[in-house]
Amino acid sequence: MFKLSDVFILLAVAISFALSGYLWFSGYREQGVFTALWVPSILAFGIYFKVSALIARRD
Repeated sequence: MFKLSDVFILLAVAISFALSGYLWFSGYREQGVFTALWVPSILAFGIYFKVSALIARRD
């Protein structure tokens, strides 16, 4: 069901989310918000390549 690339994308999202929470609650709020913005960017990156692979397979 999941490919290795999917696992790496989700792992990067989880690490980014955990790091942003750690930074936020340890007093580095601006860095926490900046790191939290990585989460949707990484997910969009993964979705883009997943959809492009599906389109390439269809052609």
